[in-house]
Amino acid sequence: MKKVTLVLSDGTKFHGKSFGYDAPVAGEVVFNTAMMGYPESLTDPSYAGQLMTLTFPLVGNYGVPPFTFEKNGLPTFMESDKIYASAIIVNDYSEQYSHWNAVENLADWLKREKVPGITGIDTRELTKVLREHGVMMGKIIFDDEPDNIPEANYEGVNFVDQVSCKDIIRYNEGAGKKVVLVDCGVKANIIRCLINRGVEVIRVPWNYDYTNMDFDGLFLANGPGDPDMCEDAVNIIRKQISQSRKPICGICMGNQLLSKAAGATIYKLKYGHRSHNQPVRMVGTTNCYITSQNHGYAVDAKTLGSDWEELFVNMNDGSNEGIRHKTNPWFSSQFHPEACSGPVDTEFMFDKFVESLK
Repeated sequence: MKKVTLVLSDGTKFHGKSFGYDAPVAGEVVFNTAMMGYPESLTDPSYAGQLMTLTFPLVGNYGVPPFTFEKNGLPTFMESDKIYASAIIVNDYSEQYSHWNAVENLADWLKREKVPGITGIDTRELTKVLREHGVMMGKIIFDDEPDNIPEANYEGVNFVDQVSCKDIIRYNEGAGKKVVLVDCGVKANIIRCLINRGVEVIRVPWNYDYTNMDFDGLFLANGPGDPDMCEDAVNIIRKQISQSRKPICGICMGNQLLSKAAGATIYKLKYGHRSHNQPVRMVGTTNCYITSQNHGYAVDAKTLGSDWEELFVNMNDGSNEGIRHKTNPWFSSQFHPEACSGPVDTEFMFDKFVESLK
């Protein structure tokens, strides 16, 4: 293993060894506190442009599942057809793995997809730095090579445009109710959760004008980066809600885009929510749910239009976790009810949306 150094934008350095693809890389350094689910997280398009730190110390011990696909074209065990995270940072990488469904180790997968991975990093200390000072840009450089990698940008980059589909894709054709899904970087299990509820899914690019299409409901998917870079999508949502009461549901980035269409502003969280154990409360009730989350931006609920209200709030920091319209069937969540990986306590969000189509 080659010796490498993780250099944060404030000059802080962490030394480790490369176990993935041997190439320097730069991106936004974030941390995820989940204990498992690295195949799903690595293939989640929402991690585009980010160096993903896993706080759980031992990573790789259950290997990597096969890249197989279902009849509907969705990957069986991953959330997309490739790794989107720019790199993975761990404390202790296990080359040996044991799992009934594993076909290779994590290092071989990273190398094949040309994604760097570093081990031997004090991830507890790194997480404390990011927690205290906020997420920051960083780069992984090799100790025996010159530090000539350019600095990366995260804010101001439209990552959604990079990960969204370029053409319309249909799933479950002829199944019944039609749902237009705006692909901002959608996870496979979101599509699967809709298909399993007997609807036809029409997946469109993030900036596609669907307002004149024939459909029964609109679904706004998750995606990476700053929602302020997606004004085209917001304007199309505004157009849709100004001319129709058709049901709308959003997840993660979808919550932020719907909120912007409702007049709200977005702000960046200090270190984001990336874990499987985020508690949220449904507003107006004592119901609390444990949720899977992956976002670095949040909605300022105080700036919502008068016809809108909060649906969920985060029990840790009080930030917004969902909105709803007071009279129309439009609602969204900042968390991931489809999880994968993570708890599925809130999968009823899909049931509520599909029921509203009838």
